[in-house]
Amino acid sequence: MVTFLSGGTGTPKLLDGAAAAFSPEETTVVANTGDDVELGGLFVSPDVDTLLFQGGGVLDRETWWGIDGDTHRTNTALSDIASAAGLPDGPQYLPDEKQTAGRDIANWRRFSGTGEFMTIGDRDRAVHITRTSLLDEGLTLSEATQRLAGAFGLTIDLLPMSDDPIASLIHTDEGLMHFQEYWVAHRGEPTVETVEFRGSSNAEPAPGVIDALEDTVVIGPSNPVTSIGPMLTLPGVADALAQSTVVAVSPFLGDDAFSGPAGDLMAAVNADPNTEGLATAYPFADAFVVDESDDAEFDRPTIQTDIRIDSPEDAARVTRAVKSAIDILE
Repeated sequence: MVTFLSGGTGTPKLLDGAAAAFSPEETTVVANTGDDVELGGLFVSPDVDTLLFQGGGVLDRETWWGIDGDTHRTNTALSDIASAAGLPDGPQYLPDEKQTAGRDIANWRRFSGTGEFMTIGDRDRAVHITRTSLLDEGLTLSEATQRLAGAFGLTIDLLPMSDDPIASLIHTDEGLMHFQEYWVAHRGEPTVETVEFRGSSNAEPAPGVIDALEDTVVIGPSNPVTSIGPMLTLPGVADALAQSTVVAVSPFLGDDAFSGPAGDLMAAVNADPNTEGLATAYPFADAFVVDESDDAEFDRPTIQTDIRIDSPEDAARVTRAVKSAIDILE
């Protein structure tokens, strides 16, 4: 049995080759929910959705988000209406008093649908309508995710990290921003001062998460701060990982991140913005998988391979390196 911790695009890319070493029926994936937002009244769970669409064979693999071949008529119409009505463009973060009004799961991450700043496809939006409706009917995020996983025919077990509200908020030189606002709307350009996972100290891991962490754990090449970090702040998670066998795949080629703002965010939390910084980000890791050209040194087993993942074949190669690390530890 193996459990992957997933966020962003890094771990999903690795999962493309996971079957090279791990049976899907014996694989659990715990997904980050710190990036979730409520947009125009719909609850959007981007890291969960990437895994749903990947497992369902409909993921847009050019962007690694959304549904392949989706149309965007609603998104375009929203923009047209906003323009015609003289409404402002870009993220419209709702007032503070509105951030804790409505469904609790969306606390501190509510945006107006006017000037929709995330491009959501029409079929993609149908998923958000379904999820939001299930939540409003009284289901937890875990229960709604199970229903959606069944609809997409997933063969792995997919768990959101928590059924409670946890918001990844970025404090920048331009003010406080939700991660999606910082990364999608502002393209990661504001200077990061610090990162906050609001709500995590009062949240609980979703049902099944702690049990899943008793199995061998693989942390894919996701952003250590905003893709994996929110999970690590949940009560009991770090302790569980300290007791488990954990292999972490580097999201860096030396000092350069594969994609996204991992370097800037690592620096903001006082970790070296490179492969060696993983020792700070993941002090519980028992082994690392790093690139064959990386000269990072650790005081624990390290497997080197070409860790670029541009195809399922690449993912299978990295997965086999992960399995080699696990075999060494066992």
